[in-house]
Amino acid sequence: MTDATSAADAPLVAGIDVGSSAVKVVFMRVPRDGHPEMLLGRRERIRRRDPQEVVAGLYQTCLDELDLSNDDLTYVATTGEGELVPFRTGHFYGMTTHARGGLFLDPEARAIIDIGALHARAVMMDERSKVLGYRMTSQCASGSGQFLENICRYLGITIDEIGPLSLAADKPESCSSICAVLAETDVINMVSRGITAPNIVKGIHQSMAGRYLKLATSLGVTGVVLITGGLSSDEGLLAAMSELSEEQGAGIEVRAHADSVLAGAIGAAIWGAFRASKLAAKGVALV
Repeated sequence: MTDATSAADAPLVAGIDVGSSAVKVVFMRVPRDGHPEMLLGRRERIRRRDPQEVVAGLYQTCLDELDLSNDDLTYVATTGEGELVPFRTGHFYGMTTHARGGLFLDPEARAIIDIGALHARAVMMDERSKVLGYRMTSQCASGSGQFLENICRYLGITIDEIGPLSLAADKPESCSSICAVLAETDVINMVSRGITAPNIVKGIHQSMAGRYLKLATSLGVTGVVLITGGLSSDEGLLAAMSELSEEQGAGIEVRAHADSVLAGAIGAAIWGAFRASKLAAKGVALV
Protein backbone atom coordinates (compact mmCIF):
# COMPACT_ATOMS: atom_id res chain seq x y z
CA MET A 1 0.00 0.00 0.00
CA THR A 2 1.11 3.56 -0.52
CA ASP A 3 1.62 5.85 2.44
CA ALA A 4 -1.62 7.81 3.00
CA THR A 5 0.40 10.99 3.38
CA SER A 6 1.57 10.67 -0.24
CA ALA A 7 -1.91 9.99 -1.63
CA ALA A 8 -3.87 12.62 -3.51
CA ASP A 9 -6.35 14.88 -1.81
CA ALA A 10 -8.97 12.30 -2.78
CA PRO A 11 -7.40 8.95 -1.81
CA LEU A 12 -8.43 5.84 -3.68
CA VAL A 13 -9.86 3.13 -1.44
CA ALA A 14 -11.61 -0.21 -1.88
CA GLY A 15 -14.38 -1.80 0.15
CA ILE A 16 -15.08 -5.54 0.15
CA ASP A 17 -18.22 -7.02 1.69
CA VAL A 18 -18.08 -10.81 1.97
CA GLY A 19 -21.56 -12.18 2.57
CA SER A 20 -22.77 -15.73 2.97
CA SER A 21 -23.96 -15.91 -0.64
CA ALA A 22 -22.23 -13.06 -2.53
CA VAL A 23 -19.17 -10.83 -2.60
CA LYS A 24 -19.45 -7.08 -3.20
CA VAL A 25 -16.50 -4.87 -4.17
CA VAL A 26 -16.42 -1.10 -4.62
CA PHE A 27 -13.68 1.39 -5.46
CA MET A 28 -14.08 4.98 -4.27
CA ARG A 29 -12.38 8.36 -4.21
CA VAL A 30 -12.87 9.87 -0.76
CA PRO A 31 -11.80 13.53 -0.45
CA ARG A 32 -10.75 14.63 2.99
CA ASP A 33 -13.19 17.54 2.70
CA GLY A 34 -15.92 16.62 0.28
CA HIS A 35 -18.39 13.99 -0.83
CA PRO A 36 -17.08 10.49 -1.60
CA GLU A 37 -17.33 9.30 -5.20
CA MET A 38 -17.94 5.69 -6.16
CA LEU A 39 -15.88 4.76 -9.21
CA LEU A 40 -16.94 1.16 -9.59
CA GLY A 41 -19.15 -1.37 -7.83
CA ARG A 42 -19.49 -5.07 -8.60
CA ARG A 43 -21.28 -8.06 -7.07
CA GLU A 44 -20.70 -11.77 -7.67
CA ARG A 45 -22.51 -14.82 -6.27
CA ILE A 46 -20.33 -17.31 -4.42
CA ARG A 47 -22.46 -20.36 -5.18
CA ARG A 48 -20.39 -23.45 -4.28
CA ARG A 49 -16.97 -21.89 -4.78
CA ASP A 50 -14.29 -20.93 -2.28
CA PRO A 51 -15.27 -17.42 -1.06
CA GLN A 52 -11.63 -16.32 -0.97
CA GLU A 53 -11.18 -17.24 -4.62
CA VAL A 54 -14.30 -15.26 -5.51
CA VAL A 55 -12.99 -12.25 -3.57
CA ALA A 56 -9.57 -12.38 -5.20
CA GLY A 57 -11.01 -12.82 -8.69
CA LEU A 58 -13.60 -10.04 -8.41
CA TYR A 59 -11.11 -7.66 -6.81
CA GLN A 60 -8.60 -8.24 -9.60
CA THR A 61 -11.31 -7.82 -12.23
CA CYS A 62 -12.17 -4.43 -10.75
CA LEU A 63 -8.51 -3.39 -10.68
CA ASP A 64 -8.15 -4.37 -14.34
CA GLU A 65 -11.33 -2.53 -15.31
CA LEU A 66 -10.03 0.67 -13.70
CA ASP A 67 -6.49 0.09 -15.03
CA LEU A 68 -5.08 0.11 -11.49
CA SER A 69 -2.73 -1.97 -9.39
CA ASN A 70 -3.02 -2.78 -5.72
CA ASP A 71 -0.27 -0.24 -4.99
CA ASP A 72 -2.53 2.57 -6.21
CA LEU A 73 -4.83 2.08 -3.22
CA THR A 74 -4.52 3.86 0.09
CA TYR A 75 -6.71 1.40 1.97
CA VAL A 76 -8.54 -1.90 1.37
CA ALA A 77 -11.36 -2.27 3.90
CA THR A 78 -13.40 -5.42 4.47
CA THR A 79 -16.66 -6.12 6.24
CA GLY A 80 -19.04 -9.04 6.74
CA GLU A 81 -17.00 -12.24 6.63
CA GLY A 82 -14.04 -10.45 5.10
CA GLU A 83 -11.69 -10.80 8.07
CA LEU A 84 -9.94 -13.67 6.27
CA VAL A 85 -9.15 -11.65 3.15
CA PRO A 86 -5.31 -11.73 3.17
CA PHE A 87 -4.71 -8.42 1.37
CA ARG A 88 -7.04 -6.30 3.49
CA THR A 89 -5.71 -3.25 5.33
CA GLY A 90 -8.42 -3.32 7.98
CA HIS A 91 -11.83 -4.76 8.86
CA PHE A 92 -15.06 -3.06 10.00
CA TYR A 93 -18.25 -4.36 11.61
CA GLY A 94 -21.24 -4.83 9.34
CA MET A 95 -23.59 -2.60 11.30
CA THR A 96 -21.30 0.42 11.01
CA THR A 97 -20.53 -0.17 7.34
CA HIS A 98 -24.17 -0.60 6.31
CA ALA A 99 -25.13 2.50 8.31
CA ARG A 100 -22.42 4.57 6.60
CA GLY A 101 -23.13 3.11 3.18
CA GLY A 102 -26.84 3.66 3.62
CA LEU A 103 -26.30 7.30 4.50
CA PHE A 104 -24.06 7.74 1.46
CA LEU A 105 -26.79 6.34 -0.80
CA ASP A 106 -29.63 8.27 0.86
CA PRO A 107 -28.65 11.19 3.12
CA GLU A 108 -32.22 11.36 4.47
CA ALA A 109 -32.11 7.81 5.82
CA ARG A 110 -32.00 7.43 9.59
CA ALA A 111 -32.09 3.65 9.59
CA ILE A 112 -31.30 0.74 7.31
CA ILE A 113 -32.77 -2.73 7.15
CA ASP A 114 -30.12 -5.08 5.83
CA ILE A 115 -31.73 -8.21 4.37
CA GLY A 116 -29.19 -10.88 3.55
CA ALA A 117 -29.19 -14.54 2.60
CA LEU A 118 -29.38 -15.83 6.18
CA HIS A 119 -30.64 -13.00 8.39
CA ALA A 120 -32.01 -9.47 8.54
CA ARG A 121 -31.14 -6.60 10.84
CA ALA A 122 -32.37 -3.09 11.43
CA VAL A 123 -29.81 -0.42 12.32
CA MET A 124 -30.76 3.07 13.49
CA MET A 125 -28.21 5.86 12.99
CA ASP A 126 -27.89 9.62 13.23
CA GLU A 127 -27.02 12.10 10.51
CA ARG A 128 -23.32 11.21 10.89
CA SER A 129 -24.01 7.45 10.60
CA LYS A 130 -23.32 6.81 14.28
CA VAL A 131 -25.15 3.60 15.21
CA LEU A 132 -27.80 4.33 17.84
CA GLY A 133 -29.28 0.84 18.12
CA TYR A 134 -29.97 -2.37 16.23
CA ARG A 135 -32.19 -5.44 16.14
CA MET A 136 -31.72 -8.76 14.34
CA THR A 137 -34.06 -11.53 13.29
CA SER A 138 -33.85 -14.85 15.09
CA GLN A 139 -31.83 -17.73 13.72
CA CYS A 140 -34.85 -19.06 11.82
CA ALA A 141 -34.34 -18.38 8.12
CA SER A 142 -37.94 -17.62 7.14
CA GLY A 143 -37.12 -13.92 6.85
CA SER A 144 -34.05 -14.37 4.66
CA GLY A 145 -33.00 -14.37 1.06
CA GLN A 146 -32.21 -18.08 1.20
CA PHE A 147 -35.80 -18.76 2.27
CA LEU A 148 -37.12 -16.86 -0.76
CA GLU A 149 -34.79 -18.77 -3.07
CA ASN A 150 -36.14 -22.04 -1.68
CA ILE A 151 -39.70 -20.85 -2.32
CA CYS A 152 -38.74 -19.94 -5.89
CA ARG A 153 -37.57 -23.50 -6.49
CA TYR A 154 -40.90 -24.88 -5.22
CA LEU A 155 -42.79 -22.53 -7.52
CA GLY A 156 -40.53 -23.04 -10.54
CA ILE A 157 -39.61 -19.36 -10.85
CA THR A 158 -36.41 -17.34 -10.61
CA ILE A 159 -35.56 -14.88 -7.84
CA ASP A 160 -35.75 -12.06 -10.40
CA GLU A 161 -39.37 -12.94 -11.17
CA ILE A 162 -40.58 -12.87 -7.60
CA GLY A 163 -40.97 -9.09 -7.31
CA PRO A 164 -43.12 -8.56 -10.43
CA LEU A 165 -45.22 -11.62 -9.55
CA SER A 166 -45.91 -10.23 -6.08
CA LEU A 167 -47.07 -6.93 -7.55
CA ALA A 168 -49.53 -8.84 -9.76
CA ALA A 169 -51.30 -10.55 -6.83
CA ASP A 170 -55.05 -10.03 -6.48
CA LYS A 171 -55.77 -12.13 -3.39
CA PRO A 172 -52.63 -12.78 -1.29
CA GLU A 173 -52.61 -16.03 0.64
CA SER A 174 -51.48 -15.59 4.23
CA CYS A 175 -48.38 -17.48 5.31
CA SER A 176 -48.67 -17.46 9.07
CA SER A 177 -45.68 -19.53 10.08
CA ILE A 178 -42.42 -17.87 11.13
CA CYS A 179 -40.53 -21.18 10.89
CA ALA A 180 -38.81 -21.64 7.55
CA VAL A 181 -39.48 -25.38 7.38
CA LEU A 182 -43.16 -25.00 8.25
CA ALA A 183 -43.55 -22.01 5.94
CA GLU A 184 -42.18 -24.05 3.05
CA THR A 185 -44.70 -26.77 3.93
CA ASP A 186 -47.42 -24.11 3.82
CA VAL A 187 -46.32 -23.18 0.31
CA ILE A 188 -46.45 -26.79 -0.87
CA ASN A 189 -50.00 -27.02 0.49
CA MET A 190 -50.95 -23.76 -1.27
CA VAL A 191 -49.68 -25.10 -4.59
CA SER A 192 -51.72 -28.29 -4.13
CA ARG A 193 -54.82 -26.15 -3.47
CA GLY A 194 -54.32 -24.24 -6.70
CA ILE A 195 -53.27 -20.91 -5.19
CA THR A 196 -51.53 -18.86 -7.89
CA ALA A 197 -47.84 -18.04 -7.66
CA PRO A 198 -48.47 -14.25 -7.41
CA ASN A 199 -50.81 -14.70 -4.44
CA ILE A 200 -48.42 -17.12 -2.72
CA VAL A 201 -45.46 -14.79 -3.20
CA LYS A 202 -47.37 -11.69 -2.04
CA GLY A 203 -48.49 -13.52 1.10
CA ILE A 204 -44.89 -14.45 1.87
CA HIS A 205 -43.76 -10.89 1.24
CA GLN A 206 -46.42 -9.61 3.63
CA SER A 207 -45.25 -12.03 6.32
CA MET A 208 -41.61 -11.00 5.85
CA ALA A 209 -42.56 -7.31 5.78
CA GLY A 210 -44.19 -7.69 9.18
CA ARG A 211 -41.02 -9.12 10.66
CA TYR A 212 -38.79 -6.41 9.20
CA LEU A 213 -41.01 -3.53 10.24
CA LYS A 214 -41.19 -4.96 13.76
CA LEU A 215 -37.39 -4.78 13.93
CA ALA A 216 -37.47 -1.11 12.97
CA THR A 217 -40.40 -0.04 15.13
CA SER A 218 -38.92 -1.79 18.17
CA LEU A 219 -36.01 0.65 17.83
CA GLY A 220 -38.35 3.62 17.63
CA VAL A 221 -37.42 4.28 14.01
CA THR A 222 -39.47 6.78 12.01
CA GLY A 223 -38.85 8.59 8.74
CA VAL A 224 -36.76 7.23 5.87
CA VAL A 225 -35.53 3.64 6.12
CA LEU A 226 -33.23 2.39 3.37
CA ILE A 227 -33.30 -1.30 2.48
CA THR A 228 -29.84 -2.77 1.88
CA GLY A 229 -28.55 -6.26 1.16
CA GLY A 230 -29.46 -8.85 -1.42
CA LEU A 231 -33.23 -8.39 -1.24
CA SER A 232 -33.11 -4.61 -1.70
CA SER A 233 -33.99 -5.09 -5.38
CA ASP A 234 -37.14 -7.12 -4.63
CA GLU A 235 -39.79 -4.58 -5.60
CA GLY A 236 -42.59 -6.80 -4.35
CA LEU A 237 -41.08 -6.99 -0.88
CA LEU A 238 -40.53 -3.23 -0.75
CA ALA A 239 -44.13 -2.63 -1.81
CA ALA A 240 -45.38 -4.98 0.92
CA MET A 241 -43.31 -3.13 3.51
CA SER A 242 -44.58 0.26 2.35
CA GLU A 243 -48.19 -0.93 2.39
CA LEU A 244 -47.85 -2.40 5.88
CA SER A 245 -46.13 0.71 7.23
CA GLU A 246 -49.00 2.86 5.97
CA GLU A 247 -51.59 0.42 7.31
CA GLN A 248 -49.99 0.40 10.76
CA GLY A 249 -49.31 4.14 10.80
CA ALA A 250 -45.67 3.35 11.55
CA GLY A 251 -44.39 6.64 10.11
CA ILE A 252 -41.72 4.80 8.12
CA GLU A 253 -40.94 5.55 4.48
CA VAL A 254 -39.33 2.51 2.89
CA ARG A 255 -36.77 3.26 0.18
CA ALA A 256 -34.15 1.44 -1.85
CA HIS A 257 -31.32 2.62 -4.08
CA ALA A 258 -29.96 1.09 -7.27
CA ASP A 259 -26.72 0.41 -5.37
CA SER A 260 -28.32 -0.73 -2.09
CA VAL A 261 -26.79 -4.18 -2.45
CA LEU A 262 -23.35 -2.52 -2.28
CA ALA A 263 -24.05 -0.54 0.91
CA GLY A 264 -21.78 -2.60 3.16
CA ALA A 265 -18.83 -2.38 0.77
CA ILE A 266 -19.42 1.36 0.27
CA GLY A 267 -19.46 1.96 4.01
CA ALA A 268 -16.30 -0.12 4.49
CA ALA A 269 -14.49 1.95 1.85
CA ILE A 270 -15.53 5.25 3.43
CA TRP A 271 -14.55 4.13 6.93
CA GLY A 272 -11.28 2.83 5.52
CA ALA A 273 -10.50 6.25 4.07
CA PHE A 274 -11.36 7.86 7.41
CA ARG A 275 -9.07 5.50 9.31
CA ALA A 276 -6.28 6.05 6.79
CA SER A 277 -6.49 9.83 7.23
CA LYS A 278 -6.35 9.47 11.02
CA LEU A 279 -3.32 7.22 10.84
CA ALA A 280 -1.64 9.55 8.35
CA ALA A 281 -2.19 12.48 10.73
CA LYS A 282 -0.28 10.49 13.35
CA GLY A 283 2.51 9.71 10.90
CA VAL A 284 1.64 6.02 10.72
CA ALA A 285 2.41 4.43 7.33
CA LEU A 286 0.07 1.77 5.96
CA VAL A 287 1.95 -1.28 4.77
